[in-house]
Amino acid sequence: MTPEDEKDIKLFLYHAKQCDPKKCTGKKMARFGLVNLFEKIERIPSHSILLDPMAEKALSPEDSTKKGITVLDCSWEEVERVFPQLLRMRLEHRALPYLVAANPVNFGRPFKLTSVEAFAAALYILGNKQQAEKIMSKFNWGHTFIELNHEPLEEYSQAKDSKDILRIQSEYM
Repeated sequence: MTPEDEKDIKLFLYHAKQCDPKKCTGKKMARFGLVNLFEKIERIPSHSILLDPMAEKALSPEDSTKKGITVLDCSWEEVERVFPQLLRMRLEHRALPYLVAANPVNFGRPFKLTSVEAFAAALYILGNKQQAEKIMSKFNWGHTFIELNHEPLEEYSQAKDSKDILRIQSEYM
């Protein structure tokens, strides 16, 4: 582990094995050692930030990253199945603000981010821009995500809190 890696935020991925393994950004991240992959929901570390599009609070620089960031890589059906369990776990549910996908499947569509795009957005907002760029560098379209969303990501990363994020988001929607 290099000194640079020591300040990286820990990334966790619940993978439900529901996607095409050749296109799965989460699996690719795991192959490069960029994420800890779990196939059982109860393995998600407590108090980590769970990126949850239904969360009432937006992710902001005021959130603590000590326990890491968790992304769910599964279908909406699976989310509905595991959501009651997720609510019982001690996780910090946070929604990402408005961003546009750069992945080949959903290019240009708002809120249709892959797992790696969600992680990169969260890292960037939380001030770990180098880590965001590092994980996106593993994808030939990865630099496009940062370029496409550069202006809002910069503004979100300067926000004070969740309310400030929502104010900034309203300027882009």
